Amino acid sequence: MRSTDFVVARHDLTQCKTIETELPDVDALPPEALLVKVDRFAFTANNITYALLGDQLKYWQLFPAPAGFGIVPVWGFGEVIASVNPSIAEGERLFGYFPMASHLIIEASHVSKWGLRDAAAHRQGAAAVYNAYARVSDDPAFGGRQGDYQALLRPLFMLSFLVDDYLAENALFGASQVILSSASSKTAFGLAHLLHTQRPGIGVIGLTSPANAAFVQSLGCYHEVVSYDEVERLDAAAPAAFVDMAGNAALRARLHQHLGDNLKYSGRVGLTHQDGNDGPADLPGARPSWFFAPDQIRKRAKDWGPGGVESRLGAAWRGFAPKLDGWLTIVEGCGPAAIQRVYLDTLGGRVPPHHGHMLAVAE
Repeated sequence: MRSTDFVVARHDLTQCKTIETELPDVDALPPEALLVKVDRFAFTANNITYALLGDQLKYWQLFPAPAGFGIVPVWGFGEVIASVNPSIAEGERLFGYFPMASHLIIEASHVSKWGLRDAAAHRQGAAAVYNAYARVSDDPAFGGRQGDYQALLRPLFMLSFLVDDYLAENALFGASQVILSSASSKTAFGLAHLLHTQRPGIGVIGLTSPANAAFVQSLGCYHEVVSYDEVERLDAAAPAAFVDMAGNAALRARLHQHLGDNLKYSGRVGLTHQDGNDGPADLPGARPSWFFAPDQIRKRAKDWGPGGVESRLGAAWRGFAPKLDGWLTIVEGCGPAAIQRVYLDTLGGRVPPHHGHMLAVAE
């Protein structure tokens, strides 16, 4: 049996191709291993961030590829088609981090009623959250369209939730307004929803391109929508926190120059804008810093105890998910040609903000 894998050149993400790799026979699988058919997965601009930070945050080591290439990680669903683990039956459905491929071998460990972990040695250097799989065969929250929403937005919404929590923990750094770049992105409007509904008195401002302004306005979770060419009309007298979803160094510099010392926090979350430039190091206002979600997860897991993060995230998700029917259009695709088209369109910023792509490598 062969796996069909979609790989990209690690140092030129525009170069991509489909390859086939030989899978071992079932009787040659590692102890406790599962052979999983990757059923469907979400692809969003956040996956481009994974590729851009593949070396820095060890995403490339999760799913081995030929030298010079990498497999972009994606959130999605897989079906166990062969198992040498006595606790996991064939036919089980898993949700978690998968390769853009038709198959994955998982060396299952820490198996519980709710999930398992992949103990493969090459995966252990990455954050633990990326090696966890939920057992979702009988969970209606992961079925049908709700399952698509989970794959498309639950991991992104967790990032939104953690950024919101971090800002709240720090009293929003004294800001009276929170400015989000790439306001049409799924992580941004998840955060805008949380700020809008849970942080009364805080202005939520979305920065976006003129082409996406109408969509951002229609979401109803931004108090103000400002196009990138109008940044200088923002109220420079109001203390502000900036959450940078795009990583555009020129935009960041303009915002710092305009707000000066009233920019109380400048956090970098995403990196979809490929300018290859961090920008000036001596900007006025708060020094730009990276927000790293696993650090906040570890802190809150300690603060809140077992299940504390999951229960709070679940409550926040239940307030967010009902809005998605009106905000998103699910677009399905399967096969190498569809995968390549969606990947290159996302890389090039050509995907409409209301589209959510659910894909499968196997036709």
